[in-house]
Amino acid sequence: MKELALAKSRLAAHLSQDQRARLVLDMLQHVVLTLNDSEIFEQVYVVSADPGVRQGHNPALQAAALTIIERAAWRHGAYSTWSRFHTQRMPTQDQSKQNASALLEDLGLLTISADLPLLTQADIYALIAQAEHAQIVLAGSSDSTGTNAILMRPPAVVPYLFGPNSLPAYVQAAKQRQVSYTLVENANLALDIDTIDDLRTLEQRSRAWSGMASLAI
Repeated sequence: MKELALAKSRLAAHLSQDQRARLVLDMLQHVVLTLNDSEIFEQVYVVSADPGVRQGHNPALQAAALTIIERAAWRHGAYSTWSRFHTQRMPTQDQSKQNASALLEDLGLLTISADLPLLTQADIYALIAQAEHAQIVLAGSSDSTGTNAILMRPPAVVPYLFGPNSLPAYVQAAKQRQVSYTLVENANLALDIDTIDDLRTLEQRSRAWSGMASLAI
């Protein structure tokens, strides 16, 4: 999630900064509540830009992924094993490596956009079900170029590549690393809100969000 002052800049000609901030926070709340209500995840984290940290979106996600993995290791009582395996700061025994590898193999990490107002628990269940068949599950944006959700097991099996044409970039990365992947076509996961046309589409598809496009200047 970007800083609120910078969020949804493509809507700046139609919505005031306060209106855009309200929209972003409403969508974020919806996504977080939906993830929590699914009762699937051990933890749900919000990754947002920090004005004091000068790094891009993908490095921030990469750093967050490492933190999430370490916290999961703590919860499962395997932190010391994970730390030795990951950092190589001290010699490791074969058994320690096996334990750390087993921990990573069992972990799945879903990274999902904060602006998916139509997201439902059923969409999450469907996404996760595909992880039984592939190490990477990708949900593309409406134009089939962006990526609105990526589920990786184990975490960070490919680097974060969000940005223009990220969906084909993830596919290429999976192929290069010989990692299995699958693409999920899901209308609710595909509709992220960037333009006034997106807002109008949202109004047409959901009464809960009716009146949002009418806020336009």
